[in-house]
Amino acid sequence: MKNSIRRSRRVVTAVALGSVLALTATACGDDGSGAGGDKGAEGSGKGKIVFWDNNGGVRTDIWKELIADFQKANPDIKVEYVGIPSTDYQSKVDTALQGGGLPDVGGVGAAMLAGFAAQNALEPLDDRLAKSSLNGKLNDDMVASLRAAGGGDDKLYSIPTSANNGVLYYRTDLFKKAGLDEPTTWDKFFTAAEKLTDAKKNEFGYTIRGGAGSIAQALDAMYGQSGITSFWDASGAKTTVNDPKNVAALEKYAALYKKVTPAADLNNDFTKMVAQWDSGTIGMLNHNLGSYQDHVKALGTDKFRGIPQPVGSGGRRVQVSNPVDGIGLFKSSKNKEAAWKFIEFATSREENSKFNEAAGQVPANNDAAKDAWISEAEPTKLAAAALTDGSTSIVQLPYYLPDWNTISKADNEPNFQKVLNGDMSAKDFLDTMAEQLNEAQAEWKSRNG
Repeated sequence: MKNSIRRSRRVVTAVALGSVLALTATACGDDGSGAGGDKGAEGSGKGKIVFWDNNGGVRTDIWKELIADFQKANPDIKVEYVGIPSTDYQSKVDTALQGGGLPDVGGVGAAMLAGFAAQNALEPLDDRLAKSSLNGKLNDDMVASLRAAGGGDDKLYSIPTSANNGVLYYRTDLFKKAGLDEPTTWDKFFTAAEKLTDAKKNEFGYTIRGGAGSIAQALDAMYGQSGITSFWDASGAKTTVNDPKNVAALEKYAALYKKVTPAADLNNDFTKMVAQWDSGTIGMLNHNLGSYQDHVKALGTDKFRGIPQPVGSGGRRVQVSNPVDGIGLFKSSKNKEAAWKFIEFATSREENSKFNEAAGQVPANNDAAKDAWISEAEPTKLAAAALTDGSTSIVQLPYYLPDWNTISKADNEPNFQKVLNGDMSAKDFLDTMAEQLNEAQAEWKSRNG
């Protein structure tokens, strides 16, 4: 089994290395070409542009509202909206990179940025931002996060729209009825999960994410319990994911499945998990700020709260970084001037505030972040405080690795399901992931010094 996994990783590595070598050859020639040799064009600043939403279905309504605002302000530009579910977005872009058909502009968050940048698919945006009305108006940390995620060349390939944060949502009505304390610590979390479960009545203490996107949530639970605050050891060469403390933490977390969670959780992505929590009798849900408005619509504001992740036994909160989301300009665009106008407009104060109020996330535009709705959306307010009051340590995930998205999704989501089912040990799962990560880190360091 392990030899098979190693062979698979060598194939992935060879493909990634081939992309980087191709990029190096292009850079040496300095022809400015994008993926497939298409360097695009500035265009007239008018006409049609195509926008791919990287969270289609979830953010469709608010993006269509922003597009309507943009077209009203820019009647000479028409925006074609294409909504793509987050689980399909990377494969959609990768397919277009090979066969053509990339949009002018699209969602490019930190988690996918390095892979796209390594294939020379994105336009560097530093010069455009420097000349823009946005210059100095964007959150410095979010800009720095996207710059760092670009793969090591210190260029900015995506303009930030928002930052997310992990949230523990819990049903205040169910906790009150059971006489339980707020789940502010991991000990209280596990106690509540067990006490709120009565499977015969279809009542569960927790819903665990076993489908698409499960790895980041599992890492959050691991590091939160173990208290380890760095993704790499002191040498920077070996990951801490398979540290014995993390192995023990994952064993405890995975053991919740089917004991205090619904069996359907094995295949649930975030949309199914959120819908299940909103419509059922489940005590707790780990997600992020993005689902807050869904919970308000389903439950009102008096039946639940969204609080920062639980505090560990050492009295400190540790959580993994949530990727900053943003908008990128694809290098093959034939109308870059119009596409850039759309990016500028979408991240302006009014529009960025409108978008993030709907999404329940922290705005990238500094002026938008001062708007009144933030103090009225409790999870957003608490998350912002937790990140700035010194109570929280952030484990920075290696978004800069071109292989990160593949390792954290395609390579290991099926294995995590095996862990939940008891077909694979937590140690074997984390050892496998660690081997892949250490290999990817070594390759990245050899290319970037």
